[in-house]
Parts: sequence; structure tokens; C-alpha cells
Amino acid sequence: MRVVYLRVKIYKYRILERLMKRKLLFTVIAWAASSYSVETFAQEQIVEEIQVISTSRRSEGLSDVNAAVSVIGEEELSLLRLMHYQEALNRVPGVNVNRNNGQESLASIRSPVLTGAGACGAFLMAENGIPLRSNSFCNVNQMFDAHTENAERIEVVRGPSSAFWGSNAMHGMINVILPDPGEAGSLTLEAGPRGTRRVQGRFGTEVEGVSNLFLFNGIEETGYQQDSGVDQQKLSWLYELDFGGAQIDGGFTLINLNQETAGYVTGTDAYMDEERRKTNPNPEAFRDSRNGRFWTSFNWDSRGWDLAFTPYVREVNMTFMQHFLPGDPIEDFYHRSAGFQSGAYRELNNGASVALGIDGESTTGKLLQFQANPTVGSAFLRNTIPQGKHYDFTVDAGMIGGFVSFDQPLAENLTFSFGVRVEKVEYDYDNLMIDGRTDDQGVACGFGGCRYSRPSDRGDNFTNVSPKVALSYQLDDSNRLDLRVQRGFRAPQATELYRLQNAQTVADLRSVELDSFELAYSGGEDVLTYSASVYLMDKDNEIITNSSRENLNGAATRHRGFELALAYDLRDDMTLHVVSNYAKHTYEHSQLSGGIDIKANEVDTAPNLWGNYRLTWQPSPTLRAELEWVNMGEYFTNPENTASYDGHDIVNIRAQYQVSEDWTWTFAVLNVFDEFYAERADWTTFTGDRYFVGQPLRAFASVTWNFR
Repeated sequence: MRVVYLRVKIYKYRILERLMKRKLLFTVIAWAASSYSVETFAQEQIVEEIQVISTSRRSEGLSDVNAAVSVIGEEELSLLRLMHYQEALNRVPGVNVNRNNGQESLASIRSPVLTGAGACGAFLMAENGIPLRSNSFCNVNQMFDAHTENAERIEVVRGPSSAFWGSNAMHGMINVILPDPGEAGSLTLEAGPRGTRRVQGRFGTEVEGVSNLFLFNGIEETGYQQDSGVDQQKLSWLYELDFGGAQIDGGFTLINLNQETAGYVTGTDAYMDEERRKTNPNPEAFRDSRNGRFWTSFNWDSRGWDLAFTPYVREVNMTFMQHFLPGDPIEDFYHRSAGFQSGAYRELNNGASVALGIDGESTTGKLLQFQANPTVGSAFLRNTIPQGKHYDFTVDAGMIGGFVSFDQPLAENLTFSFGVRVEKVEYDYDNLMIDGRTDDQGVACGFGGCRYSRPSDRGDNFTNVSPKVALSYQLDDSNRLDLRVQRGFRAPQATELYRLQNAQTVADLRSVELDSFELAYSGGEDVLTYSASVYLMDKDNEIITNSSRENLNGAATRHRGFELALAYDLRDDMTLHVVSNYAKHTYEHSQLSGGIDIKANEVDTAPNLWGNYRLTWQPSPTLRAELEWVNMGEYFTNPENTASYDGHDIVNIRAQYQVSEDWTWTFAVLNVFDEFYAERADWTTFTGDRYFVGQPLRAFASVTWNFR
């Protein structure tokens, strides 16, 4: 009943306001054929036909790319049959996505698992090159806005990508690529535990130079914990028109999510308690999200230049209960954007290539936070967190950016690359409530004032420059050495600037900057391929919230890591895939937390070692299977490094059998040994240890009908 009551309140406001510790741990990179997940370390004869767009914003052969980029291909995604995008992304080196409840998540790419507004700002997440959210209004869960279930491939760039993509592509980028339009026809039905049901399909036509493709995915899941469950629908349309010298392609994606959210289970090792791990401390929590994107890309040749121009529009609407805050306030948010991407590419007579372009975007966003019921708890909480509206503001944001990139062979085996992007972001903030830290009627709170502070109307702007310099040396036909030096950045998010607390009335913030140095060696012959990457990254101006709840540029962190990936053919039909990740993320600034100076401490939720092994077996063209061992090492759960999670080991089995040209069966058994584990472990002063629990042993079966 409380959920119904809260949602009625939302409506009123809209009307009124309009696996254990290990020494070596491994993560899988799929490899066996060109359609499997392919790393930049794969042999040239394997990757030369694999195309990526996430490095230069146009299709390139993976073997020609000087970047730490991974591709998870369509066949691997077909075997995975994702219930959550984490299942695919955590096969990529340097990536560690924590699954929260339902479709929620927190991401890590060569970084700790980040939280808060800046967490989403550290990564650019896109579909067909169009960012899922405006770079001013990101959300940590924004990956559920992508149509990953019907993707042709998922590209992951590790390390800064700001030289082409700008703000938010600081630690890396995830780009979901949908299939090309054309003849297609398939329908998949899937069933799993606790009433899980899914329908998925694609239907496409090609008539007289006009190609279309419709993709859809619908899932209903009751949820493992009490009062939790997910209903989600995704629909995409893709088209392509060929006018001889020019090509027009584009489409739209529409997403709807209705989720009843289970919160953290609290108490030391609560995830190990067979009864407590099934409970939901926040049965009233929910998340509703509706969003869509429409884009059209024009591509043509002119006087030796390959030209591309892509206008797009985007709308995001999300309402959810912030069950992690006292009083369970509701956030009701939307933003609407119109923008464009452009690029011009040319191969020069001396073997060099040049790329340049201009991007622009205009966004209007509105955020309302209100609390339907009185705060419960201590006298301090009851008197400083009032019932009613906390924030109500709009922000108009504009972005304009330009990039140039140049590749030049210096010798037969040596190539030099240079790129730079200049970008400006502007905000115009309008507070629709009373300025200051009163309640929504202008009444002051006890204990010195209300927690939530609303700044006066203002404007802010940020200009950033992101360079990249790289060298690539081909040692021989099979081995290559790459050096990359680059800078990533992100402008402050609107919520960091204008969603203030306590006595802070102005957040005077600067853009976060990350300098990255990386050396990579890749190669392989016959039955073995391998890659080793060493990186060092220093991040400055990191935005933190201090003990007075002020948003400040108060943090500096250092990120060091080593990634070793290999694939070894044990025999013609069996391959072992291994990736080992070592990373150390430390605080480089002095700050007292819990009475301890955290300088030189490890950043919380940042394992030193993690990964998995995967053994793939394909005895015939119609049968393939994999045995996957997912491993998570120990990590600290607080900045003081006084609380930790021991880690876990999970084993999964998947198989796919093509009965005939028309029918295919897919099976998955997850968490085979029924391990009790935490998808995410955390610690707070108020609750102590808390966990998003991992799900127990479960099995899924699906049947696919290929009718054309």
C-alpha cells in the first residue's frame, strides 16, 4: 500500500508543479572465431574483418586500432542470452560491473566501482554511438537504457576516450551496436526460476534498396528477494536507404522499465544467512524508467573526403525511491536533448589519415525530489529532513566540441597518432523553490538548518582540452607494441552543482581530469594469442562530498594496473580463454574519514585481483558449450580500509544446440555450486556491513524459431 501511496504523491506533485582470496585471478575474453569476443591482442588474420566504431567514430578494422578495445560478438551474446549486461561486460579485461538489484548496476573500467553522481560521469555509455544520456545528466544505472539483449556486438574501450567522444569518456566507454537492417526473422521464448519469462525477436525486410529491422525484448521476473521484480520492454527499429553516392541509416530505441527494488541486506555476512538474504529491507522501493532515442546518419563522399552527419533526439524519464537516504525521498526526473555528431575522414597520398569533426547538443532537464512521509529515526534526522519537497529545479545545458585526429607512418613498421578535442559545456540553472535550506514552506529546520540546500539561480561553464598521443610498432607479422598517452575529462554533473546540502550555497567545481600512460604488447601464432597491458593513471579534481556534505574538488587518486589476456587452443574443438587483472587504486590526498587519514589507502570497492577462466567446446557446427569460472578477489568496503569483503568464486555452464535450420535450444545453469555470495558489498557508518546478495543456483532454457 505504501508504494501506491507514494506514487499518488508523485502524481500530485506533477499536477501541482508539473569468491575467495587468490594470487592469480582470471577474466574471460571469448575467442575462437571472428564472431566471438575479440580483443585487440587477437591475431591479425582473425580480427582484420572485425569492425569497431568506438575508437574513431567510424568503422575500422580492429587490427588497425591503437586502443585498448574489446568486442563481444553476436555468437557469444547469443550463447549468453543476457538477463543482465553484467554477464557480458565482466568478461572484458579491466571491467568490473557490480550488479545491484533488478536491472541496476555500478560500473568499473580501470577504476574502482564508483558511486554517486560522478560515478556515471566517469564512463560514456552509448548505443550505435549515441550516448544514452546527456553528459550533464547521467545516472549510474544508465546501461539498462541500451538494447543489449538484441545487440550484434558490444564494444568496450578501456581508458580515456575523450579525444574523440568528449566529457564522460574518462575511464572508458561501452558502446552497444545493433544489427544492420535487412532480411531477418526469429522468435525466442525463454523460461527460468521464480516465474521468469522472456520473449525476444527480430523481423527485417529488404526491398528495392530499402532495409528495415525491428528488434524487441520483453522480460518479466518475480525476483529472488521479497517484494522485488522486473518488468522491462525494449523496442528498436533500424533502417537503411542507399541512394548510390549517399547512404542514409538510422532508427530509434524505446525502453520501459518497471522495477520493485530490493535494498541492501545489512549486518556482517548477512549474505550468508539463508533466510535474511531473501528479505527486502525496502519493500516500498521502486524504479520506473521510460526513455527513447531517434537518430539518422547521412554518409557520403565529397572530393576525397568521407563525410558523416548524425542528428539525434533523446528523452529520458525516470522516477524512483531513494531508499538509501533517510526518509525514502522520491526523485522524479526527465531530460530532453537534441544534438548532432559530424565527422570528415580522408586518406592522404603519403599514407597518413586525418579525421575531424564537430559535435553539439542542447538539453533541458528537470529534477524534483520530495518526501511523502515524515522522517523516522533520531531527533537529528527528524528535525533536519522535512517532509515535502526538497529540490525542484530545471537546468538548460549546452555542449559544443570539436576534434581532430592524425595518423602518420614514420617508418615501415612504426606509426604515430595524434588527436585532440576541445569541448565547452554550459549550464543555466533555475531554482523553482525557495532558495536556501528551509522546508518547502520557508520554515527553518532545527539543529542549525535543513539538510537539503537550494542555491540561487546561476550559470556555469566548463572548457576542456583532451589530447592523445600514440605510437605503434609492428615487431613482426604477429607481434605489436603500442604506447598511448592521453587525457580524459568530465565536466561536473548538474546534480553535483545544484543539489547541495547543509550550509553550502555554491559548488565552485572544476572538471575532473585523468592522465593515462599505457604500454601494450600483443601477438600470437598458431594455437596461442596473448596481450599484456600496463597502465598508470592519475586523476585530479575528483569531486567528493566532505564530512559537512559539501561538494568539493577535494580528491586525487592513482590507478595502476596490469592486464594479461590469452587464448589457447587445447585441441581443434576446445579453447581455454584466460584474462588476469591486477589493479591498485589509491587515495593521493589527505582527508580524515572516521578519524583516519585515508591518504595512500586503497579506494573502497576496488579488488586487486579478479577475473575468470572459460573453457569453450564446439564438437560440431550445431553444438557448442562453455564452462565459466567467475572469480572476485577481496576488496575493502570503506575508505578507512577497516572493513572488507572476502570475495567469491562462481561457476556457470551454458550450451546451445541447433536442432535444425529453423530451431535452436539454449540452456544455462548459473551458480552451479549454489555459492552464497554478494554481488556488491558496502559499508556505512549508519548500517555497518551491507550487501546486494547474489542469486543461488538457477537454470534457464530457451527455444529460438528462425522462420526466415
